[in-house]
Amino acid sequence: MSEQIRGHCLCGAVTVTSTMDKPALRACHCDMCRQQNSGAFMSISNDPQDVTVTGEIKVYRSSEWAERAFCPICGSTLWYSTVHDGARHLSAGLFENAGGAPLKLEFFADKCPEGYRFEGAHKRLSTDETIAMFGAQAGDDA
Repeated sequence: MSEQIRGHCLCGAVTVTSTMDKPALRACHCDMCRQQNSGAFMSISNDPQDVTVTGEIKVYRSSEWAERAFCPICGSTLWYSTVHDGARHLSAGLFENAGGAPLKLEFFADKCPEGYRFEGAHKRLSTDETIAMFGAQAGDDA
């Protein structure tokens, strides 16, 4: 059953609405996510074709395959977007209680700093596994 989720940035200037079919949190420990967020980037599963955004946003092209969006007023991370398909992986922090979703997947798990670890029996992909997955989705070999 689909559930509509609605959230906003820290200052409230940007509002994001989408639907969530299977609630799930994903954590990314890549160098860029950790540098941008001072820790793992937590995204919430959503229907990528059903995202409505109100308010001004800024987008930064962070790699060949990805863009990152943020609020130009408060700096809140809004999403990580894959360029090849335009899918927006929404920041879990936009939504109250992260949409109530459980942690299901970690990307770049071998890059997780020694200072923290996420507990639980969820899937953990290494750097090589993550790159292979995104490379395959983007039509890349790398």
